Amino acid sequence: MDLKTAAADFLSRQNMFAGDLDLNDYIRDFQGEMDKGLAGTDSSIAMIPTYIDARPEIPSNKKVTVLDAGGTNLRAALVHFDDEGKAVIEKFTKVPMPGIDREVSLDEFYTVFADRIKDFADESDAIGFCFSYPAEVTPERDGIPLLFTKEIKAPEVLNKPIGENLLAYLKKAGCRGNQKVVILNDTVATLLTGMSVHPDRGYDGYMGYILGTGLNSCYLEKEENIGKIEKSGLAHQIINTESGGFSLIPRGKADLSFDGKTTCPGKYYQEKLSSGGYFGGLVQETLELAVTEGFLAAETGKKIAALGTLNTIDTGNYLHNPRDGKNRLVQALLSSSEEEKEKVYWIIDLLLERAAKATAASMAAVMLKTDSGRNVLNPFCLTVDGTTFYAYFRFRFRVEAYLDEALAGEDPRYYEIVRVEDAPLLGAAIAALTN
Repeated sequence: MDLKTAAADFLSRQNMFAGDLDLNDYIRDFQGEMDKGLAGTDSSIAMIPTYIDARPEIPSNKKVTVLDAGGTNLRAALVHFDDEGKAVIEKFTKVPMPGIDREVSLDEFYTVFADRIKDFADESDAIGFCFSYPAEVTPERDGIPLLFTKEIKAPEVLNKPIGENLLAYLKKAGCRGNQKVVILNDTVATLLTGMSVHPDRGYDGYMGYILGTGLNSCYLEKEENIGKIEKSGLAHQIINTESGGFSLIPRGKADLSFDGKTTCPGKYYQEKLSSGGYFGGLVQETLELAVTEGFLAAETGKKIAALGTLNTIDTGNYLHNPRDGKNRLVQALLSSSEEEKEKVYWIIDLLLERAAKATAASMAAVMLKTDSGRNVLNPFCLTVDGTTFYAYFRFRFRVEAYLDEALAGEDPRYYEIVRVEDAPLLGAAIAALTN
């Protein structure tokens, strides 16, 4: 038995092998959770209405303040679109997100945000706030944070209005603090940006997908299908699915033990399967299990344990170049046998394969549910953002292979993956300028 097959056999015994994950079952279960979320019944996918107009016309030369609270960094800028519709980004700054290294209070949290924009917030009448965490959006387009994923620690911020607090802290910082604030998720921003860059392409349906530190998606849904809200009069609404929460996933021993060590155990299974904020930790847990089960040598386990926390960059770069002497994992295994090094390689690679299959299934589920992309001349627009999606080893190719499998057959669907630089910033600007 070759070592890849042996690694696949080990993962299969742990219920963690991509080959054992049924693509059609995954899509069916995902769509079922979508339907329950839209109806307002119990679901692992929140399906949050955004009250965001899906087909905006962007005004020219009107400035808007933008905040992007991502999984790792907080970015801020002053944005406008010129006469040709090209985005102009000014006064850009980036700092680490508050709450990454330690727990922060509400005061500390919003002081950081206000400090980022206080010098130019009064140059605009609107603030687009891309908030990349689960939040209930109100009809007034404020947001109520429900949960912090991606290991952010700011419990005092939960269940309190984001826009209202931001304006209060802007006033405290000496600004007028009466701007209109539009809260949206990074996937919504990504979708809006994808719509704006190719307005004449003739796409049949839109989806925004983020795979970076975290994982999420959004899409256009007919408002008549959103049973849990009073109708706002929009024909369509962008739905923030919170797809990283999808829980109907077969999980193995390492998945379960790793989940118990996160800040939100029992939640966000798909995100923990695939995203950059978790993948390194999941790999480490799986390698430790491989030692316990005898697939890897005890000495290999000691070397990996000596690294402390194994991160996603370490594991991802091991696949890109397992001979890279600068990589911490490569350094740890330097004196190990070639067989041990290859076993580690295949465990990481096959876990990444499972992540790609789950990612593709969640994308296909939305496309098929919206009944879009039947005409090759008018494909479904899938705007994907997030460093992880493009940095993982051969990840986009793996995802597209599974997408093609899921969307083929007697009734094929067609799609196009679109990448837009600075999508969360620009999408937040578009939302604030057009809503």
